[in-house]
Amino acid sequence: MAATVRRQRPRRLACWAVIAVLLADLLALSDTLAVMSVDLGSESMKVAIVKPGVPMEIVLNKESRRKTPVTVTLKENERFFGDSAAGMAIKNPKATLRYFQHLLGKQADNPHVALYRARFPEHELSFDPQRQTVHFQISSQMQFSPEEVLGMVLNYSRSLAEDFAEQPIKDAVITVPAFFNQAERRAVLQAARMAGLKVLQLINDNTATALSYGVFRRKDINTTAQNIMFYDMGSGSTVCTIVTYQTVKTKEAGMQPQLQIRGVGFDRTLGGLEMELRLREHLAGLFNEQRKGQRAKDVRENPRAMAKLLREANRLKTILSANADHMAQIEGLMDDVDFKAKVTRVEFEELCADLFERVPGPVQQALQSAEMSLDEIEQVILVGGATRVPKVQEVLLKAVGKEELGKNINADEAAAMGAVYQAAALSKAFKVKPFVVRDAVVYPILVEFTREVEEPEGVRSLKHNKRVLFSRMGPYPQRKVITFNRYSHDFNFHINYGDLGFLGPEDLRVFGSQNLTTVKLKGVGESFKKHPDYESKGIKAHFNLDESGVLSLDRVESVFETLVEDSPEEESTLTKLGNTISSLFGGGTTPEAKENGTDTVQEEEESPAEGNKDEPGEQVELKEDGEAPVKDTSQPPPPEPKEDTAPEGEKAPEEENGDKAEAQASVHRASVARFGFW
Repeated sequence: MAATVRRQRPRRLACWAVIAVLLADLLALSDTLAVMSVDLGSESMKVAIVKPGVPMEIVLNKESRRKTPVTVTLKENERFFGDSAAGMAIKNPKATLRYFQHLLGKQADNPHVALYRARFPEHELSFDPQRQTVHFQISSQMQFSPEEVLGMVLNYSRSLAEDFAEQPIKDAVITVPAFFNQAERRAVLQAARMAGLKVLQLINDNTATALSYGVFRRKDINTTAQNIMFYDMGSGSTVCTIVTYQTVKTKEAGMQPQLQIRGVGFDRTLGGLEMELRLREHLAGLFNEQRKGQRAKDVRENPRAMAKLLREANRLKTILSANADHMAQIEGLMDDVDFKAKVTRVEFEELCADLFERVPGPVQQALQSAEMSLDEIEQVILVGGATRVPKVQEVLLKAVGKEELGKNINADEAAAMGAVYQAAALSKAFKVKPFVVRDAVVYPILVEFTREVEEPEGVRSLKHNKRVLFSRMGPYPQRKVITFNRYSHDFNFHINYGDLGFLGPEDLRVFGSQNLTTVKLKGVGESFKKHPDYESKGIKAHFNLDESGVLSLDRVESVFETLVEDSPEEESTLTKLGNTISSLFGGGTTPEAKENGTDTVQEEEESPAEGNKDEPGEQVELKEDGEAPVKDTSQPPPPEPKEDTAPEGEKAPEEENGDKAEAQASVHRASVARFGFW
């Protein structure tokens, strides 16, 4: 009997060991299910999470508030965030950083850097010679770039989400303004990497708001297009967006609702902060007048006093939105002198008169980019805290010509909820009802290159060429391939922004350099020397504009083709033959592309494009000679295509025609090294 027991005990122990391992795996899996979103505003942020049993919930901070100030106080041995940092802005204004997102991706000579210095003279901005940007000089021993400060804030937002979810979180969707360019978006991604976050997507805040609106009104969306305008005036900027909702047929899930961004207009500096700064200046003038005969110092020279006035201006702006007048009062503003003054709404509106005149501007920009009229807009919905100012609503209502403005959306939390819904959709741990999102490119991107051409008289000259990669208001994510057919040696090409004529002179100065990068290709001549008997199909450069709106160059390859003689009956076997000389350069997607879940584009059969309208997620091929784009599909081309023309200088592709075909093309690809790209 004892022997039997000894034989059974190991079995029981083994069973318990297996159960323990399974439970550990399940617990480990459950610990990584939650995802988060961060709606990163200029003044405050909202964090939301999704976890099993908690669908789309706004995170409460340590003070049990749903909104957290984007403020950081940096001392020698400690850091403060959120409300704690905002409370220290008066005690230590130099070490308390706010509105630093306005400096992301900006070089030192950018007008926004000078504007930041004028608004917050207490901060010392030092020049970074290596990056040609600025950083905050807190002390002789401490200096931080805006990206590092943002990384601290994102890390703090993750800690809030983890405390609320009671489990670790690393996957996040972060909102950014729709007008952020490539440098600004990469700065946010860099900050997220510093915080240890895996960014599933950088989603435009206007797109996140539109998604939240559509998700909660799914039943109202049908095959009839509905055009909705969202007017979002926040603390730092204003964005107007025209969105079209309708149901479309998808390959995976049949008929599903879709939102498409049709038009975008913006004003980078129109927002609640500028109104508060005007009020602060007004209050400072009143205080100086009260002490005019006392030989007192100008209150503007005292950073602590100005921090108190800015806080009072924020409170005053909020109260004047509901009252005709209010008494501003601050105890011990400066030199233990109390301040008290009455401010009326009329005075406030006079101070900001030129700002209110700029309210219709983003509306007109959005209509122009969408090529629509106000008659086609069914409803105008207000988003953002600054839209609560009565004068803003009055001017906007007159500009759009509607009976009333829509207020049927949470102006503060809509973007956070839309972003967290997108986070759940992108995460593999959750299954949500599909909602198709078609975002739009705000800044067009093109490729420029120069090559030699031979004139009729035999004289050789240089010709400058431009090829648009991603057009304005075109959909993304999108992959495109441009083919250079006339090069047999090493060459360079430039990636630049396209026509930015829709931006004003001041916006162009803020935008910065229009050159994204210069790509230097090497190894082109060597690839031609190695394959003298092959027909060149050009140098193909594969570009990817991912879900975050970030451009990357996946790979560049030199493609050659030869004909292999064969009998018809063996054609099906030879069709499968292909000789890849070397792996494609880059080995797949760039780190940013992998991080955001994009896949490598594989070379496929090409078919003539039907029209010029690109679909998101598809690969479009552009030729150096400028013929119509060619769209890659997963199906081979039909046996008898409608069009069979080839551009000048290229040989028309030979078509297989049943049993008459006696040759099979074998494609060879040679990798081409690229230098100087980001």
